[in-house]
Amino acid sequence: MLKIGLQLYTLREELEQDFEGTIRKVAELGYAGVEFFHFFGRTAEEVNALLQETGLTALGAHRPYDAMLNDTEQEISFNLSIGNRNLIVPYLTEEQRNWDEVAANLRKIGEQCSARGAVLSYHNHDFEFIEQFSGRTAFDGIFEEVPADLLQVEMDTCWVYYAGYDPVEYIHKYAGRLPIIHLKDMKKREDGSAETVVLGEGEVKLEAILEAADAAGAEWAVVEQDYCSRSPLESVADSMKWITAYANQGGKVHV
Repeated sequence: MLKIGLQLYTLREELEQDFEGTIRKVAELGYAGVEFFHFFGRTAEEVNALLQETGLTALGAHRPYDAMLNDTEQEISFNLSIGNRNLIVPYLTEEQRNWDEVAANLRKIGEQCSARGAVLSYHNHDFEFIEQFSGRTAFDGIFEEVPADLLQVEMDTCWVYYAGYDPVEYIHKYAGRLPIIHLKDMKKREDGSAETVVLGEGEVKLEAILEAADAAGAEWAVVEQDYCSRSPLESVADSMKWITAYANQGGKVHV
């Protein structure tokens, strides 16, 4: 059974205005965990106290590639001190996409994480399926070059879909190496770009993704909406309503 978390990037403006109050609202909405992307100047002690107060789990943290490469020990120490073992590289700029170098660096960072009892993962967008790495998609190339004990998969299933691949097939392909998936819905605009929407309001086959993720041994399904057409807090509340309805129909999620 999958636990349900929220990637806090969805609420970035709210967090900047009221970090503690926004985290409390996330807990009130029924999310079991949060995935950080920024700590807004809070100390590890302050973050840990807030997690203890709300009962939320720090399920992961997106941390910039440069920070993970240059400040590895500091990043690991901070996250372990708030109870988070999962450090995730979330994005690469075009300038950073030298794939041989990326693979070597992820291996090095993964070794440092493993030595401290932390886990390194990589989170995809669509470009990893468009760009090539030694005759494969960059996505497959990264995970073939770096062994599973040093690099896990955080699959953003919506971006897999947008890139023209079947997220269910990719979930099965990486079964056992997939502790966290991102659960996101979207519609294609007239110009072909992706509009992220509340769960159930788009075209992504969410139920099939959740069933596949549970079968693949994933622990967390993390809700994310990059941009919201209405209030972000209202949007994540409505996404949780969809998840609750899915659970009530026998879906394999904890709510």
